[in-house]
Amino acid sequence: MKGLGTTRCGNTEFRWGERTYVMGIINLSPDSFSGDGIADLGAAAAQAHRFVSEGADILDIGGESTRPGSTPVSISEEIKRVVPIIERLSSEVPVPLSVDTYKAEVARRALEAGAAIINDQWGLKRDQQLAELAAEWNIPLILMSNQRDKGGYDTEVNRDTAYYEDLVTEVTASLRQSLELALKLGVARDNIILDPGIGFGKTWQQDMEILRRLEELKQLGRPILIGPSRKSFIGLALNLPVEERVEGTAAAVAIGIAKGVDIVRVHDVQQMVRVCRLSDAIIRSG
Repeated sequence: MKGLGTTRCGNTEFRWGERTYVMGIINLSPDSFSGDGIADLGAAAAQAHRFVSEGADILDIGGESTRPGSTPVSISEEIKRVVPIIERLSSEVPVPLSVDTYKAEVARRALEAGAAIINDQWGLKRDQQLAELAAEWNIPLILMSNQRDKGGYDTEVNRDTAYYEDLVTEVTASLRQSLELALKLGVARDNIILDPGIGFGKTWQQDMEILRRLEELKQLGRPILIGPSRKSFIGLALNLPVEERVEGTAAAVAIGIAKGVDIVRVHDVQQMVRVCRLSDAIIRSG
């Protein structure tokens, strides 16, 4: 397969295949599964600056929890949470800002405030206007395969059943469908990034199967992002609470890089940057 080329994002170039890029999570939701939600603007800005100093290549800013069973946030509340920090950071940090939302109006306001990437956890299933926005602004669009609408369990308590004939085949088909829809709506192919959705509508064993078979997603011909950070598959496999999952996250990140991943979305930036750099030195040195 030919190379994935380069994705341009403002003054930043993502040269796929040269190294692994690190996306640091700035969580502005008080009910985050990982317990890292920040309500204070100053504290969020301080965390963002720390992440950049630790080597983050992208900051992903979200105002609604993706925790199973969490209460949806209104558009106005989500805008209230994410727009002020994006406005502030857009003039303070040198890395691109991503807005983690599946709502077009939130994304539009975030782009106007200075965001340069849209991260859609529903892969255009909820709001196709996100693709139209990405096309209009000529910016990267991250599309995730989210199987929560299939009825599978994805809580810490009950993750024994999720409904697939062939997990990776179905995830690949879901991503292909999102990719083709984005292209149809005018998004440049070079601007599309795909995420298999670890922890979204899959059992913990299926999360590990996705990690084991990540290279199969390369057939889609676009960069792959994974978000294993502190996820429940680590806790259930190791019997550890969320605050003790750094080593498990590191293992998942390293294996993901060995399987061809291009971006990792993480909470623990300093540690995962080091994991990525050594993994890259081993795997990409040739």
